[in-house]
Amino acid sequence: MTGCYYRRLSDDGDTFESTDITCSNWDPAIQHGSPPLALLTKSIEELLVGSALRIGRLTLDILGAIPVAPANARAWVERPGRRISLLVAEMTPAGDDAARPVARVTAWALATSDTRDVASDRYPKLVEGPARPLPTHWWGLTGYLGSVEWRPQVDDPAGAAVFWLTPEGQLVDGEETSPLQRLMLAVDSANGVGSALDFHRFTYMNTDTVVHLHRLPVGADFALRARGSIGPDGIGVTSSEIYDRTGFIGTCAQTLFVQRR
Repeated sequence: MTGCYYRRLSDDGDTFESTDITCSNWDPAIQHGSPPLALLTKSIEELLVGSALRIGRLTLDILGAIPVAPANARAWVERPGRRISLLVAEMTPAGDDAARPVARVTAWALATSDTRDVASDRYPKLVEGPARPLPTHWWGLTGYLGSVEWRPQVDDPAGAAVFWLTPEGQLVDGEETSPLQRLMLAVDSANGVGSALDFHRFTYMNTDTVVHLHRLPVGADFALRARGSIGPDGIGVTSSEIYDRTGFIGTCAQTLFVQRR
């Protein structure tokens, strides 16, 4: 265990201290996208306790630089329903009532039913092999990258990069991290896993992360098979398939803002 990404600060439970393992590889003063995505997912999961619904899609929109500083996280039901419901969670800097949100997660939650007789996966199970060396610019990892165990695999024959990864930190100090929250601690890294550009020559920060899950994850180890596509005008997309130890569980897509260094 590497420590925790957040600590609760308020009596009512909605203010969190951001620790140094939330730090982005782009800038140590801002957070990597995965910890806020996981924290806001936790807020949404807490609203769903006792319901017959489960999350089928999560969308993180990064609305501004997310500072490594105390933040408020709150969630609400935007569109109630017994069978289909839309939930929203936002993160805002703590101590400023007029501050704009810096991150928002929306989730579609759907009523479950028994479809085990027709269940199917688009891709076969992905088995982890020996880990390859990390890319050179990943050496000496600190911040968020240092809180995750990265195990690069042989690239997919179609050209996608494949990584198994395990987030080793606890999401909130002293609180259980659900498998879905642990997956969210990993999935925003698809942009780095499937990078199509030289890190030393370009920045390619994602503005969002959209995750579709046809089943919920289990365990703490996840694989991303990811590949980036770069357009001719400074905008790109990273697409990836997501796996746990039992098989394929969903997909992820991210919009990239590309700039030359």
